[in-house]
Amino acid sequence: MANKAKLPIGIENFEKFRKEDFYYVDKTNLIKELLDNWGEVNLFTRPRRFGKSLNMDMLKCFFECGCDAALFEGLNISREKEYCEKYMGSFPVVSVSLKGVSGTDYAMALGMLRFAIGNEALRFQFLSESPRLSDRERAQYRQLINVDTSGRHGFLMTEEVLANSLYTLCACLHKHYGRKTILLIDEYDVPLDKAQQAGYYDDMISLIRNMFGQALKTNSSLRMAVLTGCLRITKESIFTGLNNMNIFSVTDPRFSQWFGFTAGEIREMLDYYGFADKSEDIREWYDGYRFGSTDIYCPWDVINYVSLLLADPLAKPQAFWVNTSGNDIIRRFISMATGSTRREIERLVDGESVAKPVNQNLTYRDLYKNIGNLWSVLFATGYLTQRGEREDGALQLAIPNREIRQIFAEQILDWFQEEARRDTPRLDAFCDSFPRGDAHTAEELFGAYLARTISVRDAGGRKGRRESFYHGVLLGLLSHREDWVLSSNAEAGEGYSDILAEDEAGTMGIVIEVKYAEDGDLEKACLEALEQIDRKGYAEGLRRNGVENILKYGIACYKKRCRILLKGDGQS
Repeated sequence: MANKAKLPIGIENFEKFRKEDFYYVDKTNLIKELLDNWGEVNLFTRPRRFGKSLNMDMLKCFFECGCDAALFEGLNISREKEYCEKYMGSFPVVSVSLKGVSGTDYAMALGMLRFAIGNEALRFQFLSESPRLSDRERAQYRQLINVDTSGRHGFLMTEEVLANSLYTLCACLHKHYGRKTILLIDEYDVPLDKAQQAGYYDDMISLIRNMFGQALKTNSSLRMAVLTGCLRITKESIFTGLNNMNIFSVTDPRFSQWFGFTAGEIREMLDYYGFADKSEDIREWYDGYRFGSTDIYCPWDVINYVSLLLADPLAKPQAFWVNTSGNDIIRRFISMATGSTRREIERLVDGESVAKPVNQNLTYRDLYKNIGNLWSVLFATGYLTQRGEREDGALQLAIPNREIRQIFAEQILDWFQEEARRDTPRLDAFCDSFPRGDAHTAEELFGAYLARTISVRDAGGRKGRRESFYHGVLLGLLSHREDWVLSSNAEAGEGYSDILAEDEAGTMGIVIEVKYAEDGDLEKACLEALEQIDRKGYAEGLRRNGVENILKYGIACYKKRCRILLKGDGQS
């Protein structure tokens, strides 16, 4: 599309946005609101991929001494003349991202943390010769940028030096400029998350506690600190003793519009790129988050989908956000769920909400201790959102949109298949009932499976999506037979059959059509499925392959009930 700004997929550098013609959704009034609601330490908790890192880089570009004022020309903050004159370019800024500190053991994580701090310290090499610093202070700074010349170990600062590194940088910059320092720490909790997963949590929490204690609690050189992360882990004593700390979580009405895209910003973007007709698809797939009292779209999803549309205007929405990292937390949540929680998951996937108390002060030690904590983590990380608050303080939690609903459905199917494979004799009996023409046994066992799983009746609000869940369950069960050639949604006759199976010898074939009985009439839906198999000639491909014994199954499902009817086709 000629003369249109580029879409910033994965770009978190504010200067690059402004200088290299990327489309920018103006969030600069975050600066004004931050200054109006000033706290010495400010923590923003938001899910990943909602613009935290870009906003942090924007803050650095605005406040840092020697900033380029042209970067903000035409943006909202430029109209706030008093704020720009007083604060723009007025402070030394230390800006560190901890999102890359994800070592598989403590030694590796320590190296990554040294790199993150040392690389930032290198931006201020003038401090090593600054006449405003004492010999001792210059020596302290040089310890931060001391590197292994062999190239094997990176920065050589000891753990003690590392623990004091942020304090040291702030103090040296304060002394050099004569102005207190602004400290920005992006994704502050990633090292703790990774440490808990890899088994070195105690070592990492001790180091982070010391680092933050020096930098945030006893730092007379600190003008203001801003931190971002997914969780507010205040119980770990990282922030204990801070009397002037603001925590802005996803439930706080303040700053609610500055992370993620609002409906108005979406309309403006779609109009700009000529995709206003896609607004409903984008709303269904990527809207649904509520931060404070503001409805929010996931920016990562929207930008990726608009980029896809520029290449193919007929492209359908896809799951972008959930593919940027693993979804282990949903799998663990599902595996820990018992009867009542499984029913609640069914309600969520059906588009309903469930009331749950949310604890926003968890530690990483607590995350998987019980199912109650997992509700809170799913909320904090964006897999669930709020739909209001009850008088007792419980939040009405819901799946935000179709994208997240889809990942729940996929993880449920994966979990179910793992569970089913543990009972090999039952699975053998189920699969064997089909070539024997034993519809009664097949129905009985399939019904037992449905009773045990978490059903997904509305994985997207459409009849076809409801059928696809049962289709997936059935396909997963039949895949147990490694001696069968299975096809799913294969082109056959005048359409696409749900499932085709053929034994390796080519003597037996099975055609299965799955229906969701909207009105609960399972018998009628089964007959419709069998009629569709004949009408569209789904068995023709098997016949052309020389298969003489063909069994046709109509399978109907409604909630946790099923019906299976058989129609033999031994005659050519």
